[in-house]
Amino acid sequence: MKKRYIKLMAMVVIVAMTMPSCNKWVDYDPHDEFAITDLDYLKKETDYRTMAISVYTPLQWLNQVVPIGDIGSDNSVAGGEAASDVPALQQVDDYTITPNNETIEDLWRVAYEGVNRANYLHQYKNTNKAGETVDFAGKEALYGEVYFLRAYYYFTLVRMWGDVPLFVDRRLDFDDSGTLQRAPKADVYAQIEADLNAAIAVLPPTQVQKGRVTKYAAQALLGKVLLYEEKFDQAATVLESIINANAFTLVDDFASMFLAAGENGPESVFEIQYTNNSPYYNWGGYNRGQGNYAVQQNGIRGLNGSAAMPYAPGWSTNLPTQDLADAYQAGDQRKEATILDIDAYAAAHPEYGITYQVAPYKNTGFYNAKYLPRKGETSGQVELNYLNNFRIIRYADVLLMAAEAINRSSSPNTSKSQQYLNEVRERAFGDNTHNVTASGNALTEAIWRERRLELAMEGDRFFDLVRTGQAASFIDGFQAGKNEVFPIPQREVTGSGLTQNPGY
Repeated sequence: MKKRYIKLMAMVVIVAMTMPSCNKWVDYDPHDEFAITDLDYLKKETDYRTMAISVYTPLQWLNQVVPIGDIGSDNSVAGGEAASDVPALQQVDDYTITPNNETIEDLWRVAYEGVNRANYLHQYKNTNKAGETVDFAGKEALYGEVYFLRAYYYFTLVRMWGDVPLFVDRRLDFDDSGTLQRAPKADVYAQIEADLNAAIAVLPPTQVQKGRVTKYAAQALLGKVLLYEEKFDQAATVLESIINANAFTLVDDFASMFLAAGENGPESVFEIQYTNNSPYYNWGGYNRGQGNYAVQQNGIRGLNGSAAMPYAPGWSTNLPTQDLADAYQAGDQRKEATILDIDAYAAAHPEYGITYQVAPYKNTGFYNAKYLPRKGETSGQVELNYLNNFRIIRYADVLLMAAEAINRSSSPNTSKSQQYLNEVRERAFGDNTHNVTASGNALTEAIWRERRLELAMEGDRFFDLVRTGQAASFIDGFQAGKNEVFPIPQREVTGSGLTQNPGY
């Protein structure tokens, strides 16, 4: 744009010199060519609200964080057609991750796109670029959503890469390349806390439009962040404030939460919204559409059957492990809702006439039941347009986080920690005969095991193992001192001069 502007001005000078009768300068106005500049933004309330929606959009593009959170753990394997299929996820599974991993690089890029969008709105919160003030009812609450989203993007960055570049005052442009350094993760966490506390202060407890951030979502994310920082007293306080509000309940039928009808239900604290209302056909932007691309990945390869069979075929990626299946006790309703044993399912439903192709690579016989592709839940290019939301924080997660924080706090309350843990277990088994009575470290370990069972295939397992120091004990190939974080994308190391994480 600068070079083009210079050329235009040179042309103006030449014209002026050859037309002496013209005594006025001709100013270039980009609007003459129907160009929109940032001076045209944020002129009215609808501009702010529309741009706030754009800050939500990269949440959908972080699509692969959820499967990585299980594939990188003992919960699932990459699967697929062959070792050459989804090589980025195969690297995560095999712990051969390189700085040129395209999925890891894309997640870095997307998270900073989210940060940049939030920063742009923050930069012009009080006055727009033209120096005008635009006030309207609900503006502070709208900015609460923006600050939550910035916190979420930075939380994704810090738990995947550790120390990362931190900037909050404005969006970056190409001129900033090479000027940023990685900030200590403690500083990043401090900014996340500040953003979430600012959001909590202004957000409403409920929103008319489903999927928009609420005060409870901000409190839950703050509680999670504090847990990662091992600030257990503070985490317990903020998480119990959600519980004491009586705003959420555990649904009786665990599996129902992961159906289309169960989205944004009474247990939902925060979900990433997907839709298929605008069919997307662009394979070049496979995870940039309206739909949830990960759902297609989870499906059973070559699946066929009668019209009554509910499932649609997919690509046999992100396959639950036998180890995960064995972790469930008899009578735990979560097992069937989390893991589909396709052989057992086909035998139990001969009326469907099911046929399928055994997963060609790393076959376990199991599939991710929480996010399996279902008939009638996609449109357009069917693989790209599944409508399934990612359930990012559920009330059960809040209960388990509170149980852990309380039990690891400076003044543990064993009975209360047991109470929150056992609420989750009683839903799972339908009775109280499986309640946990342990205390101390044994209770903490029981809570960690419960998190695996409750949240399996929802993307938390790898990060839970890392934050609790258990990763090397549970994950084959994991190297302590290296694999707690992912490699900084090589482009950032080469182009921006960022230091690489150790071991990469």
